Amino acid sequence: MNFWQGKTIKLRSIEPSDATFFIQSNLDSERGRNLDFVWPPISQASVVKWTEDAAKQTMENDTFHWIIENTTGVPVGSIDTHHCNPRTGTFSYGIDIIPGHQRRGYACEAIVLVLKYYFEELRYQKVTVPVHGDNEASIRLHEKMGFQKEGAHRRMIFTRGQYFDELWYGMTAEEFQKMYQEYQAIP
Repeated sequence: MNFWQGKTIKLRSIEPSDATFFIQSNLDSERGRNLDFVWPPISQASVVKWTEDAAKQTMENDTFHWIIENTTGVPVGSIDTHHCNPRTGTFSYGIDIIPGHQRRGYACEAIVLVLKYYFEELRYQKVTVPVHGDNEASIRLHEKMGFQKEGAHRRMIFTRGQYFDELWYGMTAEEFQKMYQEYQAIP
């Protein structure tokens, strides 16, 4: 069995041909708000160059960016790790499932595969995730998955002319192992 294959998705590296996926994804302003902010328009050439460069990257400093594909091979989102600190054993990630593919369990399964890798293969001991206080879907996802709300940075996000809190959720390797025992059998 493939470590990167779940029941409903698989994770794979970015390919140059994913430029079209990212160009289409970048047109959704609401998606941009939930991830970061409303981005200015960028050229197709910029996205093509970015995907070509990303396709050549290997895991560096334990950070990586995966494409999430459903069982029919259609890209439905992406997940990337960042702020990886092997000394303290902590890391963060960002996840994005495009509209039309949300609420199908893809995000949960992608997160579980990444956590399994970081906890069981790279010896990390904790993941922390910042979530925009106005992103109800992400809050529900992380709470449903068993993440603990660890705190809030007040008024750290600005969008739609308002400030929102940035919420911090965390999960330890032991909490993950207890909650996701069925994934322990995946080679």
